[in-house]
Amino acid sequence: MLASHQANERVMSVLDDLTQVLAQRKNESPESSYVARLHEKGLNKILEKVGEEATEVILAAKDAGVDDNGRNQVVHETADLWFHTMVMLSELGLSSQDVLDELGKRFGVGGLEEKASRQT
Repeated sequence: MLASHQANERVMSVLDDLTQVLAQRKNESPESSYVARLHEKGLNKILEKVGEEATEVILAAKDAGVDDNGRNQVVHETADLWFHTMVMLSELGLSSQDVLDELGKRFGVGGLEEKASRQT
């Protein structure tokens, strides 16, 4: 149980740290910051990057097989996707905590039940 708690704290620390870095970089010069450059280009460019990274995750997973290199590529591409998704959230004035809160609301609710509740 202690290891699980420590892992959760590490995840939250990484997400919190990344959220803070993204907030700082959002206001930096686009000439010196990739994040600032994305924000300067606007939501459509950020969404384009999210879509590009999602496609790369799908392709990496499709080709992953069972070897470590393939699985490492999936992890690498997923990290890129999560990063760009967090930039998108930042652009929209949201954070990873907003997403985590939503996921927390879904605990104890079956997937089919949760999906049906959204179909109105």
